[in-house]
Amino acid sequence: MPENLELHQFVDGFRHSDALSKRWFARIRNKLNCPYLGIILATLSSLFFSLCSVIVKGLVDINPMELASFRFIGVLLPAIPILVYTKQPVFPEGKRVILLLRCFMGTTGLMLSFYAFRHMPLADASVIIFSTPVFVAIFARVFLKEQCSLFNVITIILTLIGVVLITRPPFVFGDSVPSLEAERYEGKHYDIWGPVAAISSTLFGANVYILLRALKGLHFSVIMTNFGAFALVYTLIVCGSIGAICWPACGRDRWLVVVLGIFSFLGQILLTLSLQLEQAGPVAIARCADIVFAFIWQMMFFGEAPTGYSLLGAFLVVSSVILTALKKWALSLPRDSEVRKRLRFLFID
Repeated sequence: MPENLELHQFVDGFRHSDALSKRWFARIRNKLNCPYLGIILATLSSLFFSLCSVIVKGLVDINPMELASFRFIGVLLPAIPILVYTKQPVFPEGKRVILLLRCFMGTTGLMLSFYAFRHMPLADASVIIFSTPVFVAIFARVFLKEQCSLFNVITIILTLIGVVLITRPPFVFGDSVPSLEAERYEGKHYDIWGPVAAISSTLFGANVYILLRALKGLHFSVIMTNFGAFALVYTLIVCGSIGAICWPACGRDRWLVVVLGIFSFLGQILLTLSLQLEQAGPVAIARCADIVFAFIWQMMFFGEAPTGYSLLGAFLVVSSVILTALKKWALSLPRDSEVRKRLRFLFID
């Protein structure tokens, strides 16, 4: 899910958060005698976020843009009390333009991801969207003039191959292999706009990372509050322009929309807590559980069995994300750390 885009800003926020809260969370982990509590919370966060994707895909009578509005309420709710508690400025001077750009990019990316979930097999859309961190190296090179190492090139190539295997465009595979848009699952036809939305969501998400680097001095609650508020207004305007503003029908749909908001809230809070207890690298790896859950829900709820091409593509993309997370984690370790020495193969230039 696009919630993975928030990992970077959470980490930057916690670097500037007060040390008392960190010690408090550490005491909780020690009292529970569970050194892997952060990883467990991150996995539970993945569970809730993946269930949000299931709800988005299942509510076929509600426009994806309208569902995104309820999702952004889940982003906004946990951020406001944290903002108030830490007494942060709501809209700080000197960062406003970049903050608005971050909100626009993040909102558009998440709306596109909701469209992709509706118009693609759930697992395939999740894999493509989850590849966002790998593409950050490209935009960092273009906009921030950062070095793009051989490691980045390898992970980008693996990810691109994975995405091609999932979408199977005819101009690459010809007519011998059915493309994603040609496949049918229980009478449903997946047109080309689903994969286009998923890939576009990935590109918007990669730009979010670049903007977050420019906002790294801000507390994460400031970014999240602005993001949630801006996104809620933005999606409501989009819904109004396409005539999609309507309260869900009574019964199942209305209850599922409420559950969507609750699951979004729980997923966001669990992700926040996991990053209080654990470093970003291990948490990002644990968030790969999103993909596993997506394949399970796809078969359980929608009867869509993944193809061999999709499974191989998912393996390549997840491998790239895991390697990227491992490298980030290894770089945060002391130079004399044994773990860092074992992972030195990740530092290839």
